Amino acid sequence: MRIPAIKGFDQEALNKYFKNTGWLMLARVGSLAIKILVGFALSNYLGDKQFGILNFPVAFTSFFIAIGALGLDGYITRELLRNPANRDLLLGTSFFMKAGGALLILPLIWLAYVYYQREYGTETPSEYFIVTGLVGLAQAFNVLDSYFQSKVQGKWVMMVQVFGNIASALVKLGLILGDLPLNWFIYAVLFDAVLLAIGYIYFYQREAGSVFSWKFDWSLAGRLIGQAWPLAFSAVLASIYMKIDQLMIEAYLGPAPLGVYSTVVQLSESWYFIPVAIVTSVFPAIMNARRDDPQRYQRRLQNMYDLMVWISLSLAIFMTFAAPYIYRLVWHNKPEFWAGAPVLSVHIWAGVFTFLAVASGQYLIAEGFTRLTILRTAAGAAVNVGLNMIWVPQYGIMGAAMATLAAYFTASFFIIFVPATHKQAIMMLKSLFLITLFQKAYGFFRQPKA
Repeated sequence: MRIPAIKGFDQEALNKYFKNTGWLMLARVGSLAIKILVGFALSNYLGDKQFGILNFPVAFTSFFIAIGALGLDGYITRELLRNPANRDLLLGTSFFMKAGGALLILPLIWLAYVYYQREYGTETPSEYFIVTGLVGLAQAFNVLDSYFQSKVQGKWVMMVQVFGNIASALVKLGLILGDLPLNWFIYAVLFDAVLLAIGYIYFYQREAGSVFSWKFDWSLAGRLIGQAWPLAFSAVLASIYMKIDQLMIEAYLGPAPLGVYSTVVQLSESWYFIPVAIVTSVFPAIMNARRDDPQRYQRRLQNMYDLMVWISLSLAIFMTFAAPYIYRLVWHNKPEFWAGAPVLSVHIWAGVFTFLAVASGQYLIAEGFTRLTILRTAAGAAVNVGLNMIWVPQYGIMGAAMATLAAYFTASFFIIFVPATHKQAIMMLKSLFLITLFQKAYGFFRQPKA
């Protein structure tokens, strides 16, 4: 598998790194296509109000599931790379910690639901919140995803995700054809997570070892909590940062506008796997340059920011003009969804800042600025909460899209206020305003003719 040449990067190295992450990219592409098609079918079947009721508990419980995960997934990958001989101890301890955390959040979800019902009122039954909250328990087996990543065995992750999503899609289509009520689709959300867990267990049992060999160690658990808590805190902030708009819409406007807005988020954020896949592929080459040649390191970072902007701008421009046609084509007999088209035309531009944030986030990790990663996410979350409180009652779901755009911009360029990262923000701005593109074009045309 080869990828097109990217100026500033060694092609052989790129192909090597891309090969290691190519399976994960395929998994995300497959999942993207399946989820979008199923989302289209679901929203058409349920209508705006019931589709909003379906998505509300998923967004609501995402904060608590992030708490219950304890920030262990990414950290366990690093620990498995450092200490592969401690596999059973690391996997067992982290699994039982995540499973315990998932059970402990259930009372918190219930209390939060009771408070929300008293303050805002909601048509969504409490049962839906508990069912979606149980997703965190099934996701305790995501430690196996971390294991396969540590072994660079992304193909097993790909197989689990693709086949799991196909099975999930078939189940949901069966529910639609069977004309079943909404509560069946809520249970299907939990079924999706259980299906992925079964897939991970199957391939781990076949390729690595037995989950029954896992062990729990209290001292290791204490050390993991002590070292992974910043990641847990960051994950909670990220959930607020990305989901608070949906909660605000339900609280201020009700489930029907949330159903329309959910289609916007689905179409806008479905592309966010692209920067993750690209950065995962090219960043090892960037890190090699950091070690060997500081000037090349900076050039490669600039090239990466350029690539992020070129791709995200292309998507944003295309979706801005295509949005009305997409909504009228997909929801041709559901005109209540058509109000999402202009909102999508705004929301899609948040992707430009997301692409840049993903790229610069890797730079922050490489340079050891992990606390700054948390601060930028907190800044984005604060802006999102504040602006949603003001704009959603005033402008409806368009206000939520504008708040998201402002919040993502804030988080992406928060590093401009920090002296140590100021230059990186300037590099990102040069890419954003296409300054480097014009410089490269000028240099190309100035080249002497052969």
